[in-house]
Amino acid sequence: MPVELEMVLRVLMAMVLGGILGFQRGKAEKPVGLRDLVLICSGAALFTVVSIYGFGIADQTRVAAGIVTGIGFLGAGVIMRRDDSNVVKGLTTAATIWITAGIGMAAGSGMYLIAGVITVLVFLVLVLPGRPDKKN
Repeated sequence: MPVELEMVLRVLMAMVLGGILGFQRGKAEKPVGLRDLVLICSGAALFTVVSIYGFGIADQTRVAAGIVTGIGFLGAGVIMRRDDSNVVKGLTTAATIWITAGIGMAAGSGMYLIAGVITVLVFLVLVLPGRPDKKN
């Protein structure tokens, strides 16, 4: 298979996997949905693919660290604390952004099995009901 086709397939797989999680979040009417998670997952995959194939013998772990740092800023942006109580909202959304980027990095690295299995497991976690004492 040509290298360029392999690169495109890795990013496309990330788009599909991010779309699966984004579809669930959108259906649950959460603030981060389909488009967001597709972009996060495919962006992480693209940066990973570029770091592997585009920079030769450069240190790919630096790009991975940069992805994690950037995603941390996105996740922090969705976490909110209500001033009238000690309730913190958005932790599941932030964690979903974080793991979706990890799935994108796995797909971008060619680790298809782990990317797919983790997507299924995360999807199952997201469809589980929340804490019984938690008000939605």
